[in-house]
Amino acid sequence: MAKYDAPAVLRLWHLASVDAPTVAVVWAMAFAWAEGVRLPAWLPVLIALAAWVIYVADRLLDARKALQSGRDDGLRERHRFHWRYRRILEPLAIAAAAAAAGIVVALVPAASRGGDTVVGAAALAYFTRVHSGDRLEQTSARFRLPILTKEFLVGVLFAAGCALPSWNRAGLRAWPFAAPVGYFAALAWLNCHAIDRWESHAGGNSIARAAALLAAAGGAVAAFVLAEEPRMAALLLAGATAAMLLAWLDCVRGRLTPIALRAAADLALLTPLALLLR
Repeated sequence: MAKYDAPAVLRLWHLASVDAPTVAVVWAMAFAWAEGVRLPAWLPVLIALAAWVIYVADRLLDARKALQSGRDDGLRERHRFHWRYRRILEPLAIAAAAAAAGIVVALVPAASRGGDTVVGAAALAYFTRVHSGDRLEQTSARFRLPILTKEFLVGVLFAAGCALPSWNRAGLRAWPFAAPVGYFAALAWLNCHAIDRWESHAGGNSIARAAALLAAAGGAVAAFVLAEEPRMAALLLAGATAAMLLAWLDCVRGRLTPIALRAAADLALLTPLALLLR
């Protein structure tokens, strides 16, 4: 049976690492919408630039490490794309990093730089975790520490980077704002975990079950906060819809090419657009 491939635009969206910045900006804007705060126009730009630089650097480092060790069989098409076009992507990433630094220096108030530049801290932690050799991998396996797993780290820090700008401007309400933030962290973790299992051709339908449970949890929490926080409930329901889409993708993964499946998994996280565009 022929597998469905993604359209050229969607393939490039994924291969050029534009997918992660898109998801980051959509959720950052959605958190602001749910909190009823207005983000300055430069902040989504900063988030997009920082996320893109992080992902480009990560994929180039992965490709370099694999090629130098002679173990490139685990590289995905996105890594090969970045390596193939590294002479274009590297200068662009440097320019994007410089632009992000310029925004921070010129526009970010000194008092809030710690929160608004959390993506930079996330990058440092991520690279420490993933590119520091095998010691952390061995520690994670030995002690079963979830904080040392790549998917857990990405989920928590990605969610924090998207949420902190709104959280800071809303007066640090711990509840109910923490509900959609925690939910998005779980959703981002599930997205990374699903992609890892799909690309390693792991069998079973554990992703579909986990996604269905996460969707049910999102619906339950949304119902709990609906009366007092209708916007928070709406964002939780958008997240629950994304979880259901991941469950559906797990069920039909055999009908999609790897790139189409990977791109669709990130597209599934864009459900909050329905709240922002209405």
